[in-house]
Amino acid sequence: MIETDERRKKIVQVLKGSKTAINGTKLAEIFDVSRQVIVQDIAILKAENNEIISTNRGYKILFSDEVSREIKVSHDDKDIETELNAAVDLGAEVRNVFIWHRAYGKIVVPLEIKSRKDTKRLIEEIESGISRPLKGLTGGYHYHTVVAESEEVLDEVEDAWRELGFLSK
Repeated sequence: MIETDERRKKIVQVLKGSKTAINGTKLAEIFDVSRQVIVQDIAILKAENNEIISTNRGYKILFSDEVSREIKVSHDDKDIETELNAAVDLGAEVRNVFIWHRAYGKIVVPLEIKSRKDTKRLIEEIESGISRPLKGLTGGYHYHTVVAESEEVLDEVEDAWRELGFLSK
């Protein structure tokens, strides 16, 4: 069995080597420990300033060569697919959606939309009735954290959303 410190270093290596999120169960299998041990390891790694984020699909490490921008938008529900596909078609990831709620403050939901397939999955979930868009709480206004390999790509996403009439001031 691997020592605790060594396991944590290897968890970081595995996350850095993966382009997608890895769930706790899979990490537990890889390191032959319980899922709870992985959850504790991740908490400690985060406390040590490792850029690990928890998503609905597992854990992911942020890379320093990424740039991100928070962009405020507003549109109808029917435009969600167009909005997200415009970003991923330009090579960006829509990392999350968030709103500023007057009573609750900032509410953030991870999305990890990187492809049209991801967009389609989200639209199917919304259309099935299992969830509703967060923007419904704020009259359509919401923000996305958009991540890309360069500021130029982020500018292109903003330009595309502006042309589609989604960008808010």
